Amino acid sequence: MRIKEALAQARQLLSWVENPQKEAALLLCAHLHEERPWLLLHEEDELKEAQGYFALVSRRQEHEPLEYILGYASFYSRDFCVHSGVLVPRPETELLVDEALALLKGCDAPRIVEVGVGSGIISVMLALLLPKAQIVATDISQAALANAQENCVRFGVQERVQLVHGAYLDGVTGVFDLLVSNPPYIAQSSLLESHVLCEPHTALFGGARGDEMLVELIWRASQINIAAIACEMGYDQRASMTQALARVGATTISFYHDLAGLDRGFSATLKEKK
Repeated sequence: MRIKEALAQARQLLSWVENPQKEAALLLCAHLHEERPWLLLHEEDELKEAQGYFALVSRRQEHEPLEYILGYASFYSRDFCVHSGVLVPRPETELLVDEALALLKGCDAPRIVEVGVGSGIISVMLALLLPKAQIVATDISQAALANAQENCVRFGVQERVQLVHGAYLDGVTGVFDLLVSNPPYIAQSSLLESHVLCEPHTALFGGARGDEMLVELIWRASQINIAAIACEMGYDQRASMTQALARVGATTISFYHDLAGLDRGFSATLKEKK
């Protein structure tokens, strides 16, 4: 079987995805350890070990996230290692990084804490974009911490990102300019696509309402020395977040939108800087 024939067959098998041609090509690149331009120059070549390629296609047919199969995900124009058992990075979370950068503007050497580090995309990007930043990042998942450590080493920021095993801010001490988090915020009753349900449920579902972990995080953040907070949230959680922030005396509360114009996150000042 020639490469172009294998791609054509894979496109048919993946006709249910948004972009079958792209996914078929990405899976073949992963199988051959080649870049996409190489495929165009070698489409008449015989495909060696075609069975291995179609094993990858079969995994995708079973709705396994493409990122798990490839072993990486693109975020902020960089490729991050992503493994099964860790939340798949979403493009919308780039907006949270932008929000954090705006809040830290003018802060030369910020101290940042991230709750729920996952694959490490937020902490690593902030470390890359803020060369003097010191970051502490927590997660309850050892798999997530291992994945985050891999990305810290991959991008050379492991000396400035401290990873802590624990829930919320357990084990975290010190004074911080910003808490940033993309916590679970989906209601347990929500119906999700099968490929999303392949991801760890502890990283998806925030409780019966969905906002329980966000509310708890806001309260905990208000109890220690954190100047400001920025979090991703659900499109329908503005009212509850406003109430939770008001209860802890937060000020300068603002919400940002995703590309669809829906509420996607918030920021607020928790303590006045002295």
